[in-house]
Amino acid sequence: MTVEDVVAQVTERDCELVEITGGEPLLQEDVYALMDRLLGLGRTVMLETGGHRSIERVPREVLKIVDVKCPGSGECHRNDWSNLDRLAVHDEVKFVLRDRTDYEFARDVMTRHGLASRTAAVLMSPVHGVMHPRTLAEWILADGLPVRLQLQLHKYIWDPDVRGV
Repeated sequence: MTVEDVVAQVTERDCELVEITGGEPLLQEDVYALMDRLLGLGRTVMLETGGHRSIERVPREVLKIVDVKCPGSGECHRNDWSNLDRLAVHDEVKFVLRDRTDYEFARDVMTRHGLASRTAAVLMSPVHGVMHPRTLAEWILADGLPVRLQLQLHKYIWDPDVRGV
C-alpha cells in the first residue's frame, strides 16, 4: 500500500487514532511521510518501535512506544540507547521480561534514565507462557515501581501462535 492508500483507508474509516506497528515500521522510509500526513489531517498517531532504530526523524507529536530489549531476548545489544534521550513526556517505554534478570535490568534502566518521570508510562510485560503475570506483579509491588503491568492480550484472546492479530 502507498501512503495515499493508507491515508484513504484511515479517512474512509474515520479513524481518529492510528497506531503504526508490526514488524519494525522504521525500516520503511515511507513511514515518515505517512506520520506527517496523518498528523496533518489532525489524527492522533502512535508508533510502536523495537527500539533498535533511531526515533530522531519521528515527528515529536507522534506518541512513541519504544521497546527496550532485555538480556533474555538475545537482542539487548541492538538497543539504540540514544532513543531514551529523545523521548517526550507523552511517550512510553516498554520492557518484555522473561525472568528476574530481565526485571532487574529493566528496573535499573528505568531508574538510571529517570523514565518514570520523563515519560507517560513505563510498561512491563511478562513473556507469555514463560513468566506468570502474578510473578511480575509481585516484584513490581515489592519494589514499589511506578510502572504499568501490561499483558499481551492478543495471546489470551487468540492462540498464542496466531500471527497478524
